[in-house]
Amino acid sequence: MSHDFTTFLIYIAVMAGVTYLLRLLPMLFLRKKITNVFIRSVLYYVPYAVLSVMTIPAIFFATPHLITSTAALLVAVILAYCGRSLLIVATGSATAVFICELIFKLI
Repeated sequence: MSHDFTTFLIYIAVMAGVTYLLRLLPMLFLRKKITNVFIRSVLYYVPYAVLSVMTIPAIFFATPHLITSTAALLVAVILAYCGRSLLIVATGSATAVFICELIFKLI
């Protein structure tokens, strides 16, 4: 095995271990159902917050121009707010980037 592949396997093993521990520890220490309304509401919104923190920066670095990324984000937010499906939101955002990039090539 090459050095790079071994390092890759170590990274995967560490990530798997951390993921497993993050799922195991709450089950070990929290045996009763959580009844506190505040804690339940915080835990309810954690996945949305984490997804936003991971997705929003990636949007702005996905295209070569900040304007095209912003256009895609605006289109996605508007379509999602209107209750469209994930497929429509993704297609609309990709179309917005495509059209904006075409406009940038013409300028």
